[in-house]
Amino acid sequence: MRWILLGSAAMFLAANVALSAGPKSPQAIWYVSPGGRDTSSGTRPNDQDKDGPFATPEHALTASRALPAGTPRKIILAAGRYYLDKPLLLDNRDAGLTIEGAGAGKTILYGGRRITGWQPDGEHFQAAAVPEVKAGSWDFRALVVNDRLCERARLPETGTFRHESNFPVRWMSTAGGGWERKPTQKELTTLHYKKGDLGPWLRPANAEITIFHMWDESMVGVAGIDPQTRTLTFSSPAGHPPGAFNKHEYVVWNIRKGMKHPGQWYLDREKGRIVYWPLPGEDMATALVVAPRVETVLEIRGSQKQPVSDITLRAFTISTTTTPCRAGGFGACRYRGALQATWTRNLRLEALEVTNVAGHAIREWGGADIAIRDCALHHLGAGGIRMGGGSGRVENNRLHHLGLLYPSAIGLSAGGAYAIRRNVIHHCPYSGMSIGGKNTIIEENLIHHCMQTLHDGAAIYVGGAQNNIIRRNLVRDVVKIGEGYGVSAYYLDEKCRGCVVEKNIAV
Repeated sequence: MRWILLGSAAMFLAANVALSAGPKSPQAIWYVSPGGRDTSSGTRPNDQDKDGPFATPEHALTASRALPAGTPRKIILAAGRYYLDKPLLLDNRDAGLTIEGAGAGKTILYGGRRITGWQPDGEHFQAAAVPEVKAGSWDFRALVVNDRLCERARLPETGTFRHESNFPVRWMSTAGGGWERKPTQKELTTLHYKKGDLGPWLRPANAEITIFHMWDESMVGVAGIDPQTRTLTFSSPAGHPPGAFNKHEYVVWNIRKGMKHPGQWYLDREKGRIVYWPLPGEDMATALVVAPRVETVLEIRGSQKQPVSDITLRAFTISTTTTPCRAGGFGACRYRGALQATWTRNLRLEALEVTNVAGHAIREWGGADIAIRDCALHHLGAGGIRMGGGSGRVENNRLHHLGLLYPSAIGLSAGGAYAIRRNVIHHCPYSGMSIGGKNTIIEENLIHHCMQTLHDGAAIYVGGAQNNIIRRNLVRDVVKIGEGYGVSAYYLDEKCRGCVVEKNIAV
């Protein structure tokens, strides 16, 4: 067969394309390796004749865009660690693209920067200077050391403080419009603490507060403290006033006085440094410390009129993101995903790992025929999967140790028309699943050890749903903790119609 090399066909040769005489479309491949060079062609997996793989995914993405949108092509990420200062953004130019790694835990994309230059700070601590923090151009609330999401300094060391603020206003239910009287700005931005709990030693520039409500919480910064009236003023409004629902619990984060044991850290914004208490045997001269620069590592961004089609992401790990300091709302809904997708068609997320991130692992909206399968989503500040407005399948995933920063986070939440099958969800502070939408099937899932912090939820919570089917699921080890509304294995809440709950087990 003769090939006429004109136009885009010439680019196929330049991109190391294997052309086939069969009906299958040819596929261009670019290679990326931490030891590569962005001055290379990216068309070889190893260095040969002064040519080889790219060093960064960004350069491979740019090279792939030389081909027309919709052309099957692949970027292969070799094993190793990649550090991104900004999200890798895919759009309609990338239709037909597959990004594939060497396997979860082997190919790792960090949404942050390595931190070095650690020096002793007192008897136990180590500190590293971060000038951008002092200048106010960089802020974060997660730190990853040797691929471990570190615990933030907190007071009290365990449990919670109890404050003295009250908000004796009746909750009329979500469908009934919320609070009988709208809270004032002052009620949303002040908290009265008990004598002896806090004091003038608390540094407002560093301190952050989590106020616990009934089914959600608010993390806010501190604008000021008045020891005379024992009043904290927040830098942004809480989602509900402290004392609402007759709840009076709170925790203080990110202060030196809260460093109680090895493995903790805090961000000293006044001095522009990270302070960390190393684990026994941890050598900070060789430790891999990554501080997040982004809320999202990889984003696929389409529109309702022009969705992004035929994207596959497979076999790599995403790690290390941050979140803004603001109240997250129900299900931590105001925080982004480490992997974020909007308006896609035929999106495939396969054998991915997302871990050690401050927000959600995967957040998706408006996708038709989306498939999320065989993924491991764990040790997350917020939730595992949050999706809606579309259709698809969520199968054979494992989600665990969620809501480490935001306890209202949900393991898997969805509002569309999905098949949610054979997932394992465990160790969640709130609901294992929260499902709305229409014609969703939830079957053969295992959920355990959820509802460990908040109230009024369930292993499988269904609200505002129509014609959903919940069958052949197993729920165990869900118990009521503390004072508040109850907990359930299976819970159909307001505005559910035509739903079927059958052949499930609760232990």
